[in-house]
Parts: sequence; C-alpha cells; structure tokens
Amino acid sequence: PDPREIRLDDSTRSRVDTAIVGTSLVTETVRIAGRIEVNQYRTARIGAPITGRISHIDAEFGQRVREGQVLAELNSPELAQAQLAFLRAHSQQQQLTRAVERARLLLDADVIGAAELQRRQTELTVVSAEKRAVSDQLRALGLSRERIRRLEETGQIQQTASISATLSGTLIDRQVAQGQVVSPSDVLFVVSDLNSVWAVAEVPEHDARFVTRGQKVRLEVPALDNQQFEARVQYVADIVDPQTRTVRVGAVLDNRDQRLKPSMLMTMLVEGRSSDRQVVPSAAVVRENDVDHVFVEVGDEVFRLTPVTLETEREGVRPLVRPLPEGARIATDG
Repeated sequence: PDPREIRLDDSTRSRVDTAIVGTSLVTETVRIAGRIEVNQYRTARIGAPITGRISHIDAEFGQRVREGQVLAELNSPELAQAQLAFLRAHSQQQQLTRAVERARLLLDADVIGAAELQRRQTELTVVSAEKRAVSDQLRALGLSRERIRRLEETGQIQQTASISATLSGTLIDRQVAQGQVVSPSDVLFVVSDLNSVWAVAEVPEHDARFVTRGQKVRLEVPALDNQQFEARVQYVADIVDPQTRTVRVGAVLDNRDQRLKPSMLMTMLVEGRSSDRQVVPSAAVVRENDVDHVFVEVGDEVFRLTPVTLETEREGVRPLVRPLPEGARIATDG
C-alpha cells in the first residue's frame, strides 16, 4: 500500500469532514520591497543664517532638541555691520523723536508752522521703518528678540549669531566642526520628529493603479520578526521613473514607541486585482517537511496526502496557486 494514502474505516469515518474544493473571490496581495525613511513633512535641514566661523557647538548626534534651542554659534563680520546699522537707526529715531516733540511745543507757541512739524514727523516715520528693517535683518542673521532688545538698551555689539533648531525632534545628522567656516547654503544639522516615519516603496507601474492617496496598506518589517503595521498612503508620485519603471509611494506610520528606525527594510502589502480562485479551508492544510499538503479523495473513502502551493491565509481560507482538478474532494477537518 501507498504510505501516503489513508483508507477510512468505521472508527475514523465519523470523525472526518469532507467537501468539494470550492471557489471564492480572492483579492491578490502585491508585495513591494521598500524601506523606512524620516517623515519629510517633519524634518528640518538647518543651516547658518550668515557666513561666519563656528565658535561653539552645543548639539550632539542623536540628541533630542526643542524648537528654538541653540545648536551652535558663529562669529561674523557681517553681523557686526548689521548691528552698527541698527544702532545708527536707533540713534536717529531717538533724535527725531525729540525733534518732533520740540516741534509740537514750538507749533503750540506759534513759533513754527504745521508744515515744519509734518516734515519732522515724516523723517521720524522713515527712520522708524529703517530701524524695523534692520531689526528684521538681525533676526534673519540669528539674533533673538531678547538679544536685539539688549543691543538697543546697552549699545554693545554682540560678536556671535545663533544657529537654532527650527523643529522639535531628534538630531539625526551633524555636518559641522568647531572652527569651520560656513555659509547659508550649507546644511549643518538635520532634525527629524521620529514619532512619525514614512514607509517608501517603488511600486511597479503595472501595479500603481492599486495604490491611491489616503489608502490603508500593511507593512511587514523583517527586523521586527516580520511584524505587520498599518499605514496610510500619504504620497503617490505623479510620474513613472523612466529607469526603474516604478512609481514612488510613501505611507505615514505612527512611531511613538521609536521601534521603527530610518533605513530599515520593509515590505509593503497592497491589495491588487480580484478574481475567482480555488480555496481550501486553513484547517484542511497539513504541514509536512516544510511543504503544505491536503488529503485528496482518490477512491471510495481513500485519501492521498497531496502537496499543494498555497498563498497566505485570508479569512480562514487559503487560495491555491495551482488549482486541483475540478470537483476534487478533500478532507476539511479531522
């Protein structure tokens, strides 16, 4: 007798359920290789506000920083010139303010006419506007409002400008050293909020129609024992890459536990086309020597252990990659 065949007898017949292999509408799962990346909407690339030499660095790789926190300071002759311009404008504003006040007193005493008062008020308005413009320039060059107020009160030139974080998050890159000369075009620090990350995949163009913005997808991460995560598609490229014939897709993931690390590999699982397929109940599948089998009825109450190729389980059934003969009966339980 064939060792892979089993004949039911009176003691086993009542404990075995059988059924003809049926079909069901099955949605294919498209598996797309990808990786975890920082969320580009929550990432800031920070440069120097002015050309100068780095005098102090107060930020380390991997450090958590808050928005507005000073990361480094630099010396710049341009900064000193801008402060001098601010002090000149401030001094002129004070002089013209006093001149306007005197003109009002003289006007009340009929010593001067209204036109003279108006001329001095116009001069004060122009100088005040110049002072605001220079103040805005100092802000752009890295001086805080508090430091500008101190400059206005004391008149002391401050030698350094600050490079501050524009976003709260983790410092994931630092490209600067003490004493280095930097310019506004240089990216010195990269800060990213890692509480949210992206899963990025290059979807083959013939499968791109199955992915839409706002759609939920599943992600499988090998580094975390193939644990699956749910994400929502945030971005679908409008063009096909002519070299790879793929469409770039990004899905956003909640990462408050910080388990997902940028550059981790992952697989994006996307629902593809639907079709009628042969399926078998998961309970009917027997795993032997790392191969899936089902018991197929080959004679009157005789069943043969038959190898089959199956897809992953969906709602208690597993689709057959290669169908069994039409009308085939299998043991579904027992």
